[in-house]
Amino acid sequence: MTIRVLLADDQALLRSAFRVLVDSEPDMEVVGEASDGAQAVRLAKDERADVVLMDIRMPGTDGLAATRLISADPTLAHVRVVILTTFEVDDYVVQSLRAGASGFLGKGAEPDELLNAIRVAAGGEALLSPTATKGLIARFLAQPDDSDGDGGAAARSERLSTLTSREREVLVQVAGGLSNDEIAERLAVSPLTVKTHVNRAMAKLGARDRAQLVVFAYESGLVRPRVE
Repeated sequence: MTIRVLLADDQALLRSAFRVLVDSEPDMEVVGEASDGAQAVRLAKDERADVVLMDIRMPGTDGLAATRLISADPTLAHVRVVILTTFEVDDYVVQSLRAGASGFLGKGAEPDELLNAIRVAAGGEALLSPTATKGLIARFLAQPDDSDGDGGAAARSERLSTLTSREREVLVQVAGGLSNDEIAERLAVSPLTVKTHVNRAMAKLGARDRAQLVVFAYESGLVRPRVE
């Protein structure tokens, strides 16, 4: 199946470079280009995109707002957003993950990393985070999000209590960035069993993909960042 990719960036030169790279792959194609967030949301629906490569800083509706709009639209539930950013905007990265992005990738990533990120996002299998930035995600997601107050914390605690001990165990491994195969090996179970636990955890927690499971794991306090 061909992965339908939408490019959202206000820099035409970058979009052209990404288009050449993506269109060179036999299993993916660029189905549209957007120069702002509002256009990205519209094209995601019109062109039936599977993955949106979304820049954060764009005029008008920025990438963060566009990601929220895509995540909130039931007709776009299948769309996965990968944020393309620089490491200076760490707070935006975390807000994007909270808004529903499947993950993020630095604009300085190698071409193979970008292509792999698209495939991983389309498959919904893992958090899109290079190893070098996993600590960044953990550090910022572990900071309390005061926007929903104590009520939000209580709601997360209540949802966490619905998980079985094995589902919690798997969630911790997912938050560590492990794939189903890696979790299966670590817990001495089959990959299919791990997938079942992951799917059940997603359903119980209302998470749309594995990235949102990671966000929940940190925001609920189930997983805490390592102190280096």
